[in-house]
Amino acid sequence: MPAHPGGSQGQRDPADATHSTQDPPVDRPLDPSTVDGAVLGARTDRPPTGMFGSLRVRNYRLFASGQVVSTIGTWMQRIAQDWLVLELTGNDPVALGVAAALQFLPTLMFSLWAGILADRLDKRRLLILVQAGIAGSAAVLGLLNVTGLVTLWQVYVMCFVLGCFTAVETPVRQSFVAEMVGRAQMTNAIALNSMTFNMSRIVGPAIAGFLITWIGTGWLFFVNAASTLGVITGLIMMNPDLLFRGPAVRRARGQLREGVRYAAGRPEILTVLILMAFVSTFGVTFYTSLAIMAANVFHMRADGYGLLSTMLAIGTLSGALLAARRSTRTRPTPRLVLRAAFLFGVLEFVSGLMPTYIAFGLALVPLGVAAMTMMNSANTTVQLSASPEMRGRVMGLYMFIFFGGNPIGGPLSGWLAAELGGRSPLLIGGAVAALAAVGCALLYRRLSAR
Repeated sequence: MPAHPGGSQGQRDPADATHSTQDPPVDRPLDPSTVDGAVLGARTDRPPTGMFGSLRVRNYRLFASGQVVSTIGTWMQRIAQDWLVLELTGNDPVALGVAAALQFLPTLMFSLWAGILADRLDKRRLLILVQAGIAGSAAVLGLLNVTGLVTLWQVYVMCFVLGCFTAVETPVRQSFVAEMVGRAQMTNAIALNSMTFNMSRIVGPAIAGFLITWIGTGWLFFVNAASTLGVITGLIMMNPDLLFRGPAVRRARGQLREGVRYAAGRPEILTVLILMAFVSTFGVTFYTSLAIMAANVFHMRADGYGLLSTMLAIGTLSGALLAARRSTRTRPTPRLVLRAAFLFGVLEFVSGLMPTYIAFGLALVPLGVAAMTMMNSANTTVQLSASPEMRGRVMGLYMFIFFGGNPIGGPLSGWLAAELGGRSPLLIGGAVAALAAVGCALLYRRLSAR
């Protein structure tokens, strides 16, 4: 799977071409004829604009269409997997936390190396292979489930296998966004990507909650395996010559250390990474905390859990829409990330105090808006602050920190719920997120002053 130099195999983003490995990227106007020539196949007067401007890029439109289908299946499997663990263990929150930890543990092991692969290899081909692996792991778990052979340890194994593929796929996919649309549309494309993801997050859990009560969990894994074909089809149909590829990074020793030093030397990247380490470990624990609140606090069934996930997704979708609209006027900054993180912490703490199921569900909507504003701004800030030769490694480091907190946060949430009550993960997580935002704001001010 050879890497393609930007000059011979695809178009390079004119803005990216001006950046070196050592200097942070600076916004520069793109050549409209070059950009629109790549996007529309003809020269026009200006690059795509508007809330949905990135969808005018054919390669990104194919990618986004496949993502809609695939992420619906992903969220259906997520709900089915959580509920399967609860069924096998008699609603044990610790077992649910272990399953979440095993799925995210490979991120600690492989995401940094996946960032190096993203800088070296053809991202499109790599994503096709990884998506095929994700489909295969979902099909195996579905087969075990529908045949009645599934046990808890098998679910744990398949969580780990799926996590291995996801650990490679996520940083490659994130850095591939810039390659599809170019630097000028990167902020908008990331926001639309989040919007696509969260639209599916509304549909997927709602469908999954009702299907589980009718046909059980097993067939939902097969649905996810089939939905992955949407992404693979979109990637195959892309025109590689219209990708905005930067120069390929040749294999060399010390590239991982080089990426870490690069990130540590830039205040905007370093501050966001430290903030997300705290927030992802203690605050973004919805995979376990929502199931615990549904089953153990409000004594709901699978459809009640799915509805809570849908309410949260309504908020995150709204946050993604606001981010897409904001991208037409301004780019995110570390200060926006910090303010959003503080608000997220406060709202998460308040949601943990809600006395009824309905009140808790409604509180998840503004919480979702704040969470998506924080995560979308953090992702965009890190990508725009990194030079193209370093973007894969920086995103690998970002994903390592963001998802790597789950192997700690998942079991910790389950333990807190078992020892202190089902509300404690939200109360403690919200407090930690808010305090981390204040501390990182002071750190950013100090680093920027230097």
